[in-house]
Parts: sequence; C-alpha cells; structure tokens
Amino acid sequence: MTLTGIQIMKLLPKKNCKECGFPTCLAFAMKVAAGQVEIDKCPYVDPKVKEEISEATAPPIRTVVIGTPEASYKLGGETVLFRHEKKFENPPLIGTYLKTSMEDEEVLRRIKAYQTLKWERVGNVLKPEIVCIKDEGDKERFISLVKKVREVLPEVAIVLASSDLSLIKNAIEVCTPSVPLVYPGQAEDLSSFVSLATEKKVPLVVSAVTLGELARLVEGLITQGLKDLVLDSGALHPKELFEDLVIIRRAAVKKRFKPFGFPVITFMDRYTEDLVEEYLLASIYVAKYASIILLSDLKPELLFPLLLERFNLYSDPQKPLVVDEGIYPINGPDEYSPVVVTCNFALTYFIVSGEIEGSRVPCWLLIKDTDGLSVLTAWAAGKFNADNIAEFVKKTGIAEKIKHRTLMIPGYVAIIKGELEEELGGWEVVIGPREANGLPVALRELAKRLKP
Repeated sequence: MTLTGIQIMKLLPKKNCKECGFPTCLAFAMKVAAGQVEIDKCPYVDPKVKEEISEATAPPIRTVVIGTPEASYKLGGETVLFRHEKKFENPPLIGTYLKTSMEDEEVLRRIKAYQTLKWERVGNVLKPEIVCIKDEGDKERFISLVKKVREVLPEVAIVLASSDLSLIKNAIEVCTPSVPLVYPGQAEDLSSFVSLATEKKVPLVVSAVTLGELARLVEGLITQGLKDLVLDSGALHPKELFEDLVIIRRAAVKKRFKPFGFPVITFMDRYTEDLVEEYLLASIYVAKYASIILLSDLKPELLFPLLLERFNLYSDPQKPLVVDEGIYPINGPDEYSPVVVTCNFALTYFIVSGEIEGSRVPCWLLIKDTDGLSVLTAWAAGKFNADNIAEFVKKTGIAEKIKHRTLMIPGYVAIIKGELEEELGGWEVVIGPREANGLPVALRELAKRLKP
C-alpha cells in the first residue's frame, strides 16, 4: 500500500538535520512519497523503517538492474499505463543473438554491428544495448562467446540463455563484475537456478505457458525471497503477446498485483521468419510494454526507426530537450570569426550547429538558456529579448575572445536589433536568416567583412 508524505514523516526520526538536502523532514517525506527521492537520503532512519518505506514507495513494476558498474541498465521501474500521465522511465533494451552454432564470420559480423550501429540525435546516442548468448549444445563455444562479448562489447548487457546449470554458473563467473540476466527457458530443475540466482545476485527470467501459471510460479519465488525477476509470458502469437503485456502492466499498476510487478522480455523471432515483420512487431511492443526486445538480426535501415520510436516515447513530454548555456566554438574560430546567438532548445542547437559545421566557416556559437523554448516562443515569453541577450553576451566573456564587435541574431527576432545595439553599446547587430539553412551563405559573407 502506498504511503502518503505525512505517513512517511511519522516514521522518520524528525531531527530536521537538513543532511538529506531538504529544509524539513516533512519536505523530505513529501518528495519520498512522490517518488522523487530515495529514503536512503536520510542518514538516521531505522533500517527496518527504511525497508518498510522502500517497499511501500517502490514503483509497481520492480526495477531490475543488469550490466556493468560503468554501463548499467535499468529494466522496469514503471508507474503508469500511459505516457501522458507521467513519463515512461526505462526504455526497453534492444538487441539480437549470438548462438553457439554460428560460424566465426557471422559472430564477428554481429559484434561489428554493435560497434558501428550508433546514431546521435539531439545529444543522445541511439544504439542496441543487449545481446542474448544462446547455448545450442557447445559448452566451450558458449563460454568463449561470453568472454568475447565482455572483451569487445563492454557496454553491452548480456542475457545468458541455457538450461545447463553448471554452464550458466561458469558464464556468470566470466561476466564478473558485470551482472547478466539468466534465461533458463523451460529448465526441468528451476529450483537450482533459483538458488544460483540468489547466491550470485543475478536476475532470473521466469517463463510459463499461461499467465495463470506464470503468476503462481512467480508468487512462489517471491515467498522464497527472490526479488529480481524478469517475466516471459510464453505467448506463441503476436496478438497473444500484446494482450499478455497489457494484462501484466495493468494488473501491476492498477491492482498492485505483485506477481506481475516485474519487467518483461520478448522474442520477436518466435512470431515470424520475416525480419521486417519482426521490426514491425517490435515497434508495437516498444509502446506496449516490453522491457527487453530481442530480434533475429540487426539491420541499420530497420533498427534506426525503431530506436527513434523508443527515444521519442521515452522522452519526457512535459520537459523540452535542452543543451547547456555557453560558448560553443565550431570549426576552430579565432578572434575575427563571426559570433552567432540562439536559444538552448536542443533541436534548434543541433540544426544551427550542423549548418555552421557544414558551412566550414569558423564561428562562435552562443547558446542562451531559454528553458528549452524555441526562438520565437522564447521571445514571446520574454526569455530571448534585447535585455537578457545583452546581459548574456556580456556574461559569457566572448568580448575577450574576439577583436570585432558584431553579433548575428536569428532573423525571426529582427525586431530587437535596435534595442539590442543600445543595450550592448558599441556592438553591431546583424540580422541572420530566418531558417538555419540560410546560415552558410550569411556566415561566409559576414566572415569576409570581419577579416582584417
């Protein structure tokens, strides 16, 4: 049962020591109740109380962590059914297989795919993050693949798929200090895998033929003290999988049904032999509600749109993407290079900086903090006007880096030119193009004029 801020405060020592970073215990308790801070921030809370509060305030979908200390990934941790209620927390991990039956050439091709299939979008890197190493009867090959992945793909999380207990145990040792996800499939002796997962502190995938059977199985494992689980619904049809994922999420979030309060793993190759169809299905389960999506192969023309969909769904719809305020030198500018100012909306920054880079004109790009608003919106909101732009330009210290006093502003705010020149005093304000694709020509002309 969820605790309110007042209920949490009653369980705290109420020292008002401020060591948690909040002025009062009540303020801290309200943040804990809202899920915005962990109870561990209080250094004086009783361990038993801490466990009680942590359990009561934990998200309905348990957070399971896999990967290395340097590159860890969180699965689950979700609290809502729909993105407009609150942002989705942890995007599903996407990847493919390395199987012991594969030839060396194929293994190297797939490893290279993980190394090369990376795209940058508004400051975020889109890439596959997980690989399933599948045992198909060759134990030595299985261990060698685990070693290979750990050596050449240190940032990639691993799923160890085998029903051989001793093999999995050896593979876990090879993975150390990385935490793999163990997938025993329909192993006959699941209790041994439960003991191993408990001993080695690694999460375990639990699978069953029906949701009812899965619930009973998970409930039994919870009573044994196993907390880090990932669910495999065992669905044999895409529609059935979709229904299972929705039922699992709704039962966990709306009914607080603990046996379904865990991340879910999905296997696209179960449902089709057509790779394009696999990616189409995956695009559904990114939204509803997979935590891991495994595909039979990675193809850039199919992977990029899937990663882009995931990025869009798991960004915060109430928080614009921003870049840090400051001076961004592009193309190696000197003291006679043009100076351009714009807002810190991430999309604006990357479009403008891309056009400047493409122009090959050395330039100083000034990014002003507008709370992530675009140029016109920021101007209308009073966050990108003559007064605060002038103050920002002076604060940056750009005048010490250049010998001219010329500043280019976006064409959409040409109206502030005169007032900005008055505020800056001694500066010439040049009106730039309305659209970023006009920057290369405008910058070349300005650069010629500024040369001594």
